[in-house]
Amino acid sequence: MKVLIADDHWVVRESLKQVMRRLRKTLEVYEAETFEEAAATLAAHPDVDLMLVDLVMPGFDEFEGLRRLRADFPDVPVVVISVHEDVEYVLRSVEQGVIGYIPKSSDGEQIERALERVLAGEVSFPRRIIERSAPAGAPKPAEIAPPHQARSLHALTGRERDVLSLLGRGYSIKRIAEELELSSQTIRVHLGSVMKKLNLHDRSAAIHYAISLGKDVVAAGRG
Repeated sequence: MKVLIADDHWVVRESLKQVMRRLRKTLEVYEAETFEEAAATLAAHPDVDLMLVDLVMPGFDEFEGLRRLRADFPDVPVVVISVHEDVEYVLRSVEQGVIGYIPKSSDGEQIERALERVLAGEVSFPRRIIERSAPAGAPKPAEIAPPHQARSLHALTGRERDVLSLLGRGYSIKRIAEELELSSQTIRVHLGSVMKKLNLHDRSAAIHYAISLGKDVVAAGRG
């Protein structure tokens, strides 16, 4: 497996390398301290399987940097490693198609669990940030969601709302399956139905929508 770790702090890169090597015995690691180095490495090694990237490093202008990565290297899965512990950063990262968001304050075990999910083909987002109460004056979930999509929530079955609600809390497909005592394949079928009914084109869009709505996903089914 080939992994690119892009962060301007060598201590962070070294820590991530150690975690990855515990999870994958056969691992080829590339490192980058700047956006230019990261882009050059991806261009030279288009078969990179995973990229771990910090939002703050030389030449990497947070979400503009993510946009450039997704535009130039759309096939490389990206996980954000960030000092920012704000749900808005998680949401905006999801909008750019990342498959994971790991706060730098996470301990070794939390980072390892998050990367295990990613390596298993799941997504991983920090529930403790997603579930944190929004600050005073922040827009309510219903104000974030487009009106036609908010109305479409009533078209979901109870089980589909359950799946969407847990997805919005940062649960992986496997964790949702365990919580609802269903198979992972059944959860994927429910999620596919949710995405079709709400006109959501990929799982990233579904996650962003679910996080934005929060508890309103369940409330819509009771109205």
